[in-house]
Amino acid sequence: MYFRVFLLLTVFYTNGETLRILGLFEHAGKSHHWVFDPLLRKLAEKGHDVTVISFFPQKTKIPRFTDISLENLTYIGFEVWNLTRVQRTMMQTAVHLLELSAKRTCAAVLPSPQIKEFLKGNLTYDVILTELFNTNCFMYVAAKVNAPIIGLSSCAILPFWNELFANPDNPSYIPMMFMDYSDKLTFLERVENTLVLWYHKLYFELVMNPYTQKIVNENFPDHIDVSAVAKNVSLFLVNTHWSISRPRPFVPNVIEVGGLNLAEPESPPQNIEKWINESTHGVIYFSMGSMIKGHTFPEEKRNMFLRVFKRLPQRVLWKWESDMPGKPDNIMIQRWMPQYDILCHPNVKAFISHGGMLGTTETVQCGVPALVMPQFGDQFTNAKALEASGGGLIFDFWRDDEETLYNKLKQLLEPSFQQKAKQLSARFKDRPLPPLETAIYWVEYVARHGGAHHMRTAAVGMPLYKYLLLDVIAFLLAVITAILWITYRIVKFVGRKIIGQSIKVKTN
Repeated sequence: MYFRVFLLLTVFYTNGETLRILGLFEHAGKSHHWVFDPLLRKLAEKGHDVTVISFFPQKTKIPRFTDISLENLTYIGFEVWNLTRVQRTMMQTAVHLLELSAKRTCAAVLPSPQIKEFLKGNLTYDVILTELFNTNCFMYVAAKVNAPIIGLSSCAILPFWNELFANPDNPSYIPMMFMDYSDKLTFLERVENTLVLWYHKLYFELVMNPYTQKIVNENFPDHIDVSAVAKNVSLFLVNTHWSISRPRPFVPNVIEVGGLNLAEPESPPQNIEKWINESTHGVIYFSMGSMIKGHTFPEEKRNMFLRVFKRLPQRVLWKWESDMPGKPDNIMIQRWMPQYDILCHPNVKAFISHGGMLGTTETVQCGVPALVMPQFGDQFTNAKALEASGGGLIFDFWRDDEETLYNKLKQLLEPSFQQKAKQLSARFKDRPLPPLETAIYWVEYVARHGGAHHMRTAAVGMPLYKYLLLDVIAFLLAVITAILWITYRIVKFVGRKIIGQSIKVKTN
């Protein structure tokens, strides 16, 4: 059955028209590019000609794949975080960090020789893939290419991009990214969620977009309105899935493809696999991702984890970049580990994570419960959604104590919690097509249909008063008011007549 489906898909894609595909990825965050890279490579394997402008060129040459590398640019993106520097202020780790990164991106990438040289060449492409993250910078390049645009998101949709598709973002039950709320909000949470949502939207529109336009105007004489170009994006492929991120409505041209970067897991390196296999009670894997280095843990926090791990019968694999004084015998440390391959090993029982979207989808795919310690960005939202879905628990790194850590890890290791994680994994994987094949289908669909603008709802570009039916509400209130007023006048008039006649009768 599976072989026949694979054969049909292979025939469908290889017999189709060869497309010229342009990838525009101006953000220097490695974890972002890891999401999109499998899609770009698979499109080339399917026979399409793929050209990619990014900070992460292929290390090994791929047929039909052309890299235009930005890796030599002097650019500071999101630096590697020292855990003692992380501040848990929602607004500070959200829109203002995005603004800082966006400004550095635009100022470094747009004037670069690579971009100017590219714009002098053959700009005939059938479709453009670009990340919709924190800036409209590359919309200038997209406008010069003049092909249908498909947006990609490595995480949940940032609030300002919903406007391009009139995608519902009702703050009464859809938590704004960066907030540590689930989809069941109290009154005060709904108040804060609403205010933060509109703050981000207005800030992007009134501050970030004008800055982007200023950089474009300084570097190019034709002064193309990049915000107007962004409004023509045909489709949005989002690295989320309702089973983890909680159910919410999407318009037809916003497609969830959560896990599109996940392939079949491989066996871990021999020394790691031996360590895992020989653990009688299973293994806990501990990693804070690529941006937060484990060795930056405050000493008292590190010692707290060491004491808890010493109390547990499980072995621990900990991504750690330096020596670890006082390390118990049941802990193995390494500078780098193949996270996905480790998580999918059947003897791995729990994952201690910071809550990035990549790690979250990997642990759900593998059916391993997670203890999540969110630090910044979308990690708070991911953690709350994972907890609400039954796939993990949240540990407050800065406030919770040693006993809380021990009890939560023990809870994750219980058979009932292990079963809940397996059930969540089954829901995540139960789809008509794998996410990568889904993404490829929609890329080719947009190209086949010249941008697929028929998928856009009539709400795109609709004035807010019309979208919210404020004019209809005002009209109906006016009609109701008029009816009540006329009714009142009639009743008053009739009442006077009746009272007047009654007085005359009594007088007579």
